[in-house]
Amino acid sequence: MPNIIDRNALSGLIPEPVTREIMQGAIAESAVLRMGKRLANMSSKTQTINVLDALPSAYFVNGEATDNGAGEAFKQTTKMAWDKKKLYAEEIAVIVPIPEAALDDADYDIWGEVKPRLTEAFGKVIDAAILFGTNKPSTWRTGVVPAAIAAGNGVPVGTSVFDDIMGENGLISKVELDGFNPNGVMSAIQMRGKLRGLKDTTGQPIFKSDMQGGTRYGLDGMDMYFPMNGAFDPNQAQMIVGDWSQLVYAIRQDMTFKIFTEGVIQDPTTKAITYNLMQNDMVALRAVMRLGWEIANPINAYNAEKTNPFPFSVYGKGGAISTVAVTPATATVKKGESKLFTAKVDGEGIINGEVEWSQDGTKSNISDEGVLTVSATETKSSITVTAKSKQDGTKTGTATVTVSG
Repeated sequence: MPNIIDRNALSGLIPEPVTREIMQGAIAESAVLRMGKRLANMSSKTQTINVLDALPSAYFVNGEATDNGAGEAFKQTTKMAWDKKKLYAEEIAVIVPIPEAALDDADYDIWGEVKPRLTEAFGKVIDAAILFGTNKPSTWRTGVVPAAIAAGNGVPVGTSVFDDIMGENGLISKVELDGFNPNGVMSAIQMRGKLRGLKDTTGQPIFKSDMQGGTRYGLDGMDMYFPMNGAFDPNQAQMIVGDWSQLVYAIRQDMTFKIFTEGVIQDPTTKAITYNLMQNDMVALRAVMRLGWEIANPINAYNAEKTNPFPFSVYGKGGAISTVAVTPATATVKKGESKLFTAKVDGEGIINGEVEWSQDGTKSNISDEGVLTVSATETKSSITVTAKSKQDGTKTGTATVTVSG
């Protein structure tokens, strides 16, 4: 027997089994919540989580204790430190208008129509806010995509999709180089066509279609998900790879419902009235839930020396390079010695932060990593070090090196 919403049910509470089913459906419909890690329910509007900020160290114990004392067998102490991050529970509401004529039809399965709309609407708003920061509350952190780009983990679309994703310094490698183990891929549905055309180094298709069964999409052992709730914006990102266990969320409030028989429903963008409940002979069901999320991003043995490790990387349309800056801008290096230079590439959108290094010394050389080695027989007293953007060769940065000795 289907769950029917009648007029009597409107004045009471929504059945508990239905509430649980919708809550579970909303989590399942949200690709982010399905892939992220759920914490225990929040007991207040804010919840603090402790994140490892400094690693302990282990030592060999030199020597051994004797009858005369400990000798050299002292065990050294070590320190561990935790940073604190906060989850802020914010309210998410969905309104579903229902024609009164449908309520009067005893054979019409209202819940069968309402439940998928509710779960899809919740999933869409949650995914858009967490992934892209779309209409996010002010208390929520920056979305996954803009945060990954800011951390230098953006990979713009190049000439080879295979190399962009699977190659050295590619999409997957970006996460690994930051010390995280990527375990999942989220992608726009438009990427499936490109993936079907991918071939390995022997010319064989990577994704082999089965005419009798579904093709399983995965990258490097990771499952792939193609969100279909309308939240994934291919203009901002075409693929996201990451360690999804670092994305944590908690529910503050189970879903609650309220029925309205009068009032208007406005378009949130244009503010135009889309429904007048009284004039249109409709009722409106409003569902509300509260949740918070954060990226734990703890320190580990592989990223302890990194200044800004991030567990996600983003693949999409290339942005525009604005500047390339070389650090240090000036330096003095003795003949026969070396100096490390770094380059910071800034721009809009997803950009390639890699550079090509060069120097104008007569005998000296510079490595792909930016290490300048001044030759003992260098004849110039001043060398210019240049970093050129690999994405836009017209954008360069320079440093001036004074040769001494």
